[in-house]
Amino acid sequence: MDRKLIIGTRGSELALWQANFVKDRLSELGVDADLKIIKTQGDKILNLRLDKLEGKGFFTKELEEGLLDNSIDIAVHSHKDLPTQHPEGLVIAAVSEREDPHELLLILKDCVDVKQKLSVKFGGMVGTSSNRRRSQLLAFRPDFEIEDLRGNVLTRIQKLRDEDYDAIILAKAGVARLGLDLSEFHVEELEPIELIPAPAQGVLAIQIREGNPDLYNLLQRIHNKDVAEVIAVERKVLNLFNGGCHMPLGCYCRKEDGKFHVWTAKADEGDMFPSRLYMEADSTEGLAERVVAKFSKERSFPSKVFITREISESSYFYKAMAANGIAIDGRSLIRTFPIINKLDSYILRDIDWIFFSSKNAIEYFFNLDPQIAKRTKFGVLGRASEETLRRFGRVPDFSGEDEGIDTTEIAKEFASIASGTKVLFPGAKGSLRTVQQLLSEQTKIIDLPIYETVQETNVEQSHAEVLIFTSPSNVEAYFNSNLLEPGQKVICIGKSTGKKFDEMGVHYSLPYSPDEIGLAEAVYGL
Repeated sequence: MDRKLIIGTRGSELALWQANFVKDRLSELGVDADLKIIKTQGDKILNLRLDKLEGKGFFTKELEEGLLDNSIDIAVHSHKDLPTQHPEGLVIAAVSEREDPHELLLILKDCVDVKQKLSVKFGGMVGTSSNRRRSQLLAFRPDFEIEDLRGNVLTRIQKLRDEDYDAIILAKAGVARLGLDLSEFHVEELEPIELIPAPAQGVLAIQIREGNPDLYNLLQRIHNKDVAEVIAVERKVLNLFNGGCHMPLGCYCRKEDGKFHVWTAKADEGDMFPSRLYMEADSTEGLAERVVAKFSKERSFPSKVFITREISESSYFYKAMAANGIAIDGRSLIRTFPIINKLDSYILRDIDWIFFSSKNAIEYFFNLDPQIAKRTKFGVLGRASEETLRRFGRVPDFSGEDEGIDTTEIAKEFASIASGTKVLFPGAKGSLRTVQQLLSEQTKIIDLPIYETVQETNVEQSHAEVLIFTSPSNVEAYFNSNLLEPGQKVICIGKSTGKKFDEMGVHYSLPYSPDEIGLAEAVYGL
């Protein structure tokens, strides 16, 4: 470029960081630029929730007007703030790499209760101005009191310091970009497949006027095509729902092993229970349309699902099914019994890790009143085991949830962390030992059978349209007495459970995450 460019930006610390990031990238290409601060409607009106403001583009409209009147050359936006319909004459010339899309829950330390999911004390006041966050948080914790929270990142954190709230929720991307020290708070990271982020969260959009090929081609040199591909799915979902930043909609897409994986959560209102969907595809073509079609008001759901587990009315899965008028027939087809009633103290001596692969293992282990050293760490297979561990006042140091449903991948990840340590595995007599088999020779393994399972006999047939099996033993118990009825669909938790149906030649679905959220997504996706 033969002249200095003008970059339009909002004036918050985060917006300035984002604009300076683009300025520095341009400088690397030999192009100089200056910043011009522009106040937007969202910056000026702080006493109203975003869904009470008229129109769309609360944080972007004035920047776009600056492009159209030629007072700036480039506008830098948080991509999630942009309406899906661009003003005529403007174009997104580039998007940045994606910053970590996790959400952060910041909790005052005297308001922490690790026995509760999300670690906020019962009835805690949580600050957020997002209907998307509100609906998903209340689905996990209906006891929360959700209060509006506006302002930039530093303002919101100061409001937490002033004890206006017990906890607040922020995008990790903004905290990471500002390099903030949060050590004064208890901080929990919420994975994007657990609390689903806003479409394009963590991505910067670089917007210019159309008809400027030199600038467009220049910005293509800092454009991330891989990020653009996945957020195009998220933004198309938002567009097809005709939604804005006030809609209770989360959508997150990522590419793994050549496949595109999409998680979506949508509610009609911020206080309503969201419906959730997980979908995978080989390409992005038509993917957003398929996602949105699953949320059609005309679609029908099964009238009943059968699951080989007792389900309480307070559980996530029960509430997710009830929200769509689906009844549950929940009954375990196995019984468990303790096989030891006392834990010798020498077993726990010098233990570095205790790893649990099931909820039953956690419950039977802690019923033995173990005396555990402070330095001992805990590992679990996923979210379901994590929630059980929390009931005993412990938060895992390792959770395999990031690896999805593949126990082998979880085992490999844990093996790299625990190599050369001493690991205790409390569990069922005769368990598969999938994790233990993949640990290194330098790792000391102690297997501790603490309970055994016995299958029920003469199990009553279920006529539900959907059958959910939670373990290989439950599959065996059911099909020792019954056959699959025509039209019944099967969902399995875990590949070892699925192998039983592979042997039977029966088609089944696997939820991405082997917990109640994943099960709800799987039922919704049938």
